[in-house]
Amino acid sequence: VEDVIEQADYLYGSGETEKLYRLLVQHKNSDDAELLWRLARASRDLAQLSSTSAAEKRKLAYEALECAKKALEENESNFAAHKWYGICLSDVGDFEGIKTKIGNAIVIKEHFQRAVELNPKDATTIHLIGIWCYSFAEMPWYQRKIAATLFATPPTSTFQELFSCLYTADPNFYSKNLLFLGKTYLKLNNKKMALLWLSKAKDYPAHTEEDKQV
Repeated sequence: VEDVIEQADYLYGSGETEKLYRLLVQHKNSDDAELLWRLARASRDLAQLSSTSAAEKRKLAYEALECAKKALEENESNFAAHKWYGICLSDVGDFEGIKTKIGNAIVIKEHFQRAVELNPKDATTIHLIGIWCYSFAEMPWYQRKIAATLFATPPTSTFQELFSCLYTADPNFYSKNLLFLGKTYLKLNNKKMALLWLSKAKDYPAHTEEDKQV
């Protein structure tokens, strides 16, 4: 197992998404949480590729969620399993409609928060809580109405809470962190700071498909 993980981490670091998926999918019936969350991540990364068809994206999203769920079942104290379960649950919501996505929101945040409890230094998870905050801070009125029907106390957030997450995460660690800092400053009408962070996002070296999209 350790050899597979080492090989997987090398392929991930090299951006070899398809090779990584092919390596890990052979272990989809494993009971090792470290392998399973990596397969969840690889499935999601493959789904993100522009060359992946819409039908395949959907299939991979559900596969990724199953792997992350199994990783959690195998080891509830694995921070990465919580993180990827939250990410994959959010992705599946994109296929199931806004009501499901909002309905899953609290569960998603709980898993992100649990991941941070288990590994307070993981910048990605703190960033993800920031993105969660952003989506609720700027939620359109019709989505707020849906949220109000689903929860006794609908989830809310503020741009201040969002700032706290994005800065705690280490502003420069990820292109999307820079992007969301810029977008948040725009929401607060601070165009000078918005331009600063959006320029940083634009100039960030593109290592992944998501970086290219930014």
